[in-house]
Amino acid sequence: MTTHTEAEIASQPDCWRRAVDNVPSGVLPEPGERVAVVGCGTSWFVAMAYAALREAAGQGETDAFAASEMPAGRRYDHVLALTRSGTTTEVLDVLRRLGGRTTAITADPRTPVMRAAGRVVVLDYADERSVVQTRFATTQLALLRASLGEDLTQAVADAERAVAAPLDTALVEAEQITFLGSGWSVGLAHEAALKMREASRSWTEAYPAMEYRHGPISIAGPGRVTWMFGQAPEGLREQVEATGGAFRQSGLDPMAELVTAQRVSVARAFAKGLDPDEPLHLTRSVILSA
Repeated sequence: MTTHTEAEIASQPDCWRRAVDNVPSGVLPEPGERVAVVGCGTSWFVAMAYAALREAAGQGETDAFAASEMPAGRRYDHVLALTRSGTTTEVLDVLRRLGGRTTAITADPRTPVMRAAGRVVVLDYADERSVVQTRFATTQLALLRASLGEDLTQAVADAERAVAAPLDTALVEAEQITFLGSGWSVGLAHEAALKMREASRSWTEAYPAMEYRHGPISIAGPGRVTWMFGQAPEGLREQVEATGGAFRQSGLDPMAELVTAQRVSVARAFAKGLDPDEPLHLTRSVILSA
């Protein structure tokens, strides 16, 4: 029997196509605006990826914050809040205390974020039954990438390969996995590590690739994997392999490589007798009491 998480992972290429074909106008940050992007958990890591992409595209200064750490004294032209549930306490607090232009991206049009944000983009077709986020996270990032003028044709094709390719048993059986990224893929590396922890309670870490040699490489070794999202710095593969550890780097779009990591997290959950639809100690939304 296929779990909800597996079905949602497999649906991502179709969700991305729909997002790319339906980028709203006049709602998302405009070129030249100073922007803050906030979210919690997975949404924070998507915010990190988008912020790096937007600045790299020359569209303006863009900061990403965990919603609980949004600085009170800074002023932005536009605040973009990412929240699948539309009920996360810290995100709603940020939106309610800010003036100016605010936009939220959510999956559920029946939640408080519809009133808290000035404008809302609803991706209800990417909503999920599972607690662990997969397709909503990547679909909102696909939408945001398309809003920056990116052509996601190759990314979608790569995702189709990622949902169908056989999984490397070394990834499923590894004692430890460290995810690395550079630029916008640093956020995706953090998200991949989070998926492994949530779904399979795995020991995972994540770093910017150039920082890995400044200490974290000390945990590399036999039975452990260093997994690069995007292009690795010169010489890093050789340094990891010299420890006896495995190094993975594919030619897929980093967002499609995240799909592979999602699938590995599910496979690792099954190997441990865990249910990826119901991760331990987690709920769909964190709602804090007053």
